[in-house]
Amino acid sequence: MKTTNRKTLAALIFTFSCLFFASAWSQDGEALFSAKCSACHILGKDATGPNLVNVKSRWEGEEEQLFEWVKNPAKVIAQGNSDRAQEVKGYSPTEMPVQNVSLDEAKAIIEYVDAWTPPQKETADNPKESTTVVVPDYDKNLSLFYGLLAVIGFLLLAIFIVSRSTASLIKSDLFKKKVAALHDKSKGTGDTVRAIILLVGMSFISSNVDAFSFEAPAIAKDINVWVYIEQIDLYVLLIIALLLLGFLMHMINMFYKVLRIMKPKKKASAAEESQSSITRVLTGATPIEEEDKIDTGHEYDGIRELDNPMPPWWLAGFFISIVFAVIYMFHYHVLGTGDLQTAEYNKSMEKAQKEIMEYRKKMAMNIDETNATLMVDDSDLMKGKTLFNNNCTVCHTESGGGDTGPNLTDDYWIYGNDIKDVFKVIKYGTPNGMPKHESKFNPVQLQQVASYVLHLELVTMDQGGLEPQGDLYGEASNSEQEKNDSIQ
Repeated sequence: MKTTNRKTLAALIFTFSCLFFASAWSQDGEALFSAKCSACHILGKDATGPNLVNVKSRWEGEEEQLFEWVKNPAKVIAQGNSDRAQEVKGYSPTEMPVQNVSLDEAKAIIEYVDAWTPPQKETADNPKESTTVVVPDYDKNLSLFYGLLAVIGFLLLAIFIVSRSTASLIKSDLFKKKVAALHDKSKGTGDTVRAIILLVGMSFISSNVDAFSFEAPAIAKDINVWVYIEQIDLYVLLIIALLLLGFLMHMINMFYKVLRIMKPKKKASAAEESQSSITRVLTGATPIEEEDKIDTGHEYDGIRELDNPMPPWWLAGFFISIVFAVIYMFHYHVLGTGDLQTAEYNKSMEKAQKEIMEYRKKMAMNIDETNATLMVDDSDLMKGKTLFNNNCTVCHTESGGGDTGPNLTDDYWIYGNDIKDVFKVIKYGTPNGMPKHESKFNPVQLQQVASYVLHLELVTMDQGGLEPQGDLYGEASNSEQEKNDSIQ
């Protein structure tokens, strides 16, 4: 019994030990990946280097070569024992450099990237989501608010035009003569109109008039708009717009009923009736039998001048353009609640620049010519050497002694010998033919190449280097200055 308990205890200790070391190994693998591999590899997608998630399944049967690949890929390719190595060697024009890691560290990296999973998003099953506060998009809501106001304004204008046209017809003598006989029929219609007016009025009264807020809610203190529109406000305005649309359609129907009362129907084909109705709606023309009401009294060679009204669609567009112009002027020029083109462009550029800086900071690439530092780690210098050999040897030779480009190994520099100066030259190029590499290298790679250049060994003219160009820098410059001072 005691033996069984001891075996059980030993098994539990072994299990927890394995879990503990596996967790520690995974953490070491994460730290090693961030330090050694994250500049070229992004977990979950391809980048400068391929996606490493589930990498062991792609190297099935060649795991030992995979670990050696992490340490020294060129050696694995030269040995020719791995088919997978031959397949991936041409993935990127930039050769993967030798990594200063042990076999155990390489295994830890592979174990980490192979089992990596993206962070879980909050779902309905996640209790954290219940505490998440959703901030409405007040900028978008404000734009929809303006749009709905414009629609409501247009509908009110159209209702005004139709109502005035209907009132003019009702005041005509012809209508007064025929309205008595149709009084009973029009009574029901009047009740319908009053019901719709009451419904629209109740919608205005019952709407939450306190919803429009000119003070930012607690969850939107960083949003700067002149009025804060909630979703419920938009729904209320949409309902009002739909009710007004229904009322407008009813008013148009009433208008045509009045016309039919005043003018008896003539037997005509359906096509003629449809064309006549469309013509009246589009032109607002006065019937021929009522032209005496719009006669101006001017006649020329038997041609009378009539004061025909403007077409309703033209008047509606004219008034809408006036309302729009007033709103536009107040929004952009008087109240200043909207950004003009220049201000909007500057804000967009500022926002994009912030996003770029946040991305670079997140990816550990927030490096430029103002904060570049000289890298001395062997792995960084090896990466810089690989980049230099693949991109710079055409003009500067592999040793850096110079060909069409200047000698990079002596103490003479055209644009300065500080790491920031060299970083800037590589990034932006120079007028004398040096191309810019900003689009080819990321900030970390630029710093690695610049650091490697400053670590090049001297190549004299006797050894094939070019003659000095530029100004003398460094200790040699100090010695030369001391020599000149002693002569003087």
